[in-house]
Amino acid sequence: MDLKTQMMKMADNMEKVLIGKRQTVELVLTALLAGGHVLIEDVPGVGKTSLANALAKTIGSGFTRIQFTPDTLPSDVTGVSVYNMQNGTFEYVKGAVMNNVILADEINRTSPKTQASLLEAMEEGQVTVDGVTYELPKPFMVIATQNPVDYLGTYNLPEAQLDRFMMKLSIGYPNLEDERAMLARYVNGEPLQQLSAVVSGEEITEMQKAVREIGIHPDIMVYIVEIVAATRKSRALSLGASPRASIALAHAAQATAALHGRDFVIPDDVKTVLGPVLYHRFVLTPEARLGNQTPKTILDEILTQIKVPVL
Repeated sequence: MDLKTQMMKMADNMEKVLIGKRQTVELVLTALLAGGHVLIEDVPGVGKTSLANALAKTIGSGFTRIQFTPDTLPSDVTGVSVYNMQNGTFEYVKGAVMNNVILADEINRTSPKTQASLLEAMEEGQVTVDGVTYELPKPFMVIATQNPVDYLGTYNLPEAQLDRFMMKLSIGYPNLEDERAMLARYVNGEPLQQLSAVVSGEEITEMQKAVREIGIHPDIMVYIVEIVAATRKSRALSLGASPRASIALAHAAQATAALHGRDFVIPDDVKTVLGPVLYHRFVLTPEARLGNQTPKTILDEILTQIKVPVL
């Protein structure tokens, strides 16, 4: 299976909707093939919902949008058991999470209890309702969004939930040329409605398996572990990255290698995904915040102390 060709085809298809955001599209596809989930934090109107919808259409899979509000219940997400009076048994009614691509829109607007209803699904690919476990369809991916400029009536995601997102991304505004091209395309129709699948859900599952077979040299593994361990020792961070972050980095680096047509990981693959995988896992100390330090400056400083393996 030519993973690079398939990924390029998917990225080209999604760019018909999300114009001029190739890097963001490729990172989302990287997370998908690495088996991870994505949190997108950005201002309204830059295409967060369109990105999730375009991904679902591109891979020919089901799509569910959950608009989170303060009154959204956990059962709305996971489903509920309903008593059937005709046969005297309880029957499971599927929740919104029972689909391939889930858009958790404005996830920070719902209560922590409802936010937590996604934890089992994101980590284990299943949901448990009334003591019965139900497998989620494959492929399965959660793309959550939140607005960084609106804090009224919101609930910050706890560190435990943030840690379950493989990447945190930002789309950003397009440049003038891209926005002009986008305007011309949307004036003439709705690109999302014209989008068709270029791969199937079954092919995505096979691609995910192929990504896991991409080789990682032991020295690259040591490099990943040293970076993650150094974040826990940093005086600028009260909370560094977890062992889950090490695993996420390795899988994301494998998918990045596939994107570049290689069957082995090089240090540059790790560096490409370091920021998206690690930044949202950091909790800065008050002193670091007062010193105007950022996750990027802290990670850059850590990288100067880690020896890059030469393969």
